[in-house]
Amino acid sequence: MLTISRRSLLSAAALAAAPLVRAANSKIPVGLELFSVRKELAEDLNGTLKAVAKMGYQGVEFFSPYFAWAPDKAKEVRKLIDDLGLKCLSTHNGRNAFTAEGMDKAVELNTILGSRFIVMASAGRMDQTEAAWKGVADALQGAVDKFKAAKMQPGFHNHQLEFKPLAEGGKRPIEIIASNTSKDVVLQLDVGTCVEVGYDPIAWIKQNPGRIKSIHCKEWSKEKGYQALFAEGAAPWAEIFKTAAKVGGVEHHLIEQEGSPFTPFETAQKCLDNYKSLIKKV
Repeated sequence: MLTISRRSLLSAAALAAAPLVRAANSKIPVGLELFSVRKELAEDLNGTLKAVAKMGYQGVEFFSPYFAWAPDKAKEVRKLIDDLGLKCLSTHNGRNAFTAEGMDKAVELNTILGSRFIVMASAGRMDQTEAAWKGVADALQGAVDKFKAAKMQPGFHNHQLEFKPLAEGGKRPIEIIASNTSKDVVLQLDVGTCVEVGYDPIAWIKQNPGRIKSIHCKEWSKEKGYQALFAEGAAPWAEIFKTAAKVGGVEHHLIEQEGSPFTPFETAQKCLDNYKSLIKKV
C-alpha cells in the first residue's frame, strides 16, 4: 500500500490552491484613482479619461470634485466611460456625502456612474479622541441601509493617521471604525500609508475578512517616499494580493500615485506596466 506523508499532502494541497488564487487575482479589475492625474482631469476631463483607457486601465475612481456635478453631467461622463470600455469602480467623497442630504446626492450620482462603493476619503479635521472616531463610524454605519437599497456600500479610506494609536487610550482610529461598523462598511486599504507607519497590511486584511473589497495600490519607500513607482518600494504586493483575494474579498485594485519624476500620465503608465508584470506572477 502506498503511504503518503502528511507533509506531502499539505504540499499538494498548497500547489492545488495556488492556481485558484492566481486565477482570482488575474480577474480582478485594475483602475486608476484619478487624483493621480488631478491637474489633467481638471483641465480636460474627456481627454484624460481617453488617455487612461488607452493605457489599459479597466476602471477609474472619481474623487471629490465629481460631487459637484449635476445629474446631466454625470450622465455625459457615464456615456464617455462606457464608450471607452471603462467602469467607475468607486468614488471618493467628503464627509458631507454621509449627511442625510448628501447621501441622496451620492446615491443619485453613483447610480448614474455605475459605482457600487461610496467611500469616505477622509474624516476631515476633528478631535483625535475615541469618541470623535466613533462618530465617524456612526456616520458610515448610518449610510448602510440607504446605500444597500441602491445596491451600494459605504466605505472608508485610510491614511497614515488612522493607523497611528491615539494619545487617549492607545487605540488606532481604523480599529475603532472597524469595530464599530458592520461588515457592510468596506475598509478600503491604502497600502502605502499603512506601510509607512509600520503597520502590517497583510495582518490587517486577515483581521477583517470580507471587508477589504477595494485596495489602493499606492507605493512607498524609505528612499523615495510616495514618489516610488508601484512595485518599486517597500510594500509586499504579491502577498497582499494573495491574502486580499483569499481572505479580504477584494473586488478591485486601484493604482494611486501622488507624484514622481515623470509626468502624471507617464507615471500612471509605468505603474500599470509594473502591475501587469507582477500580477502575472501572483
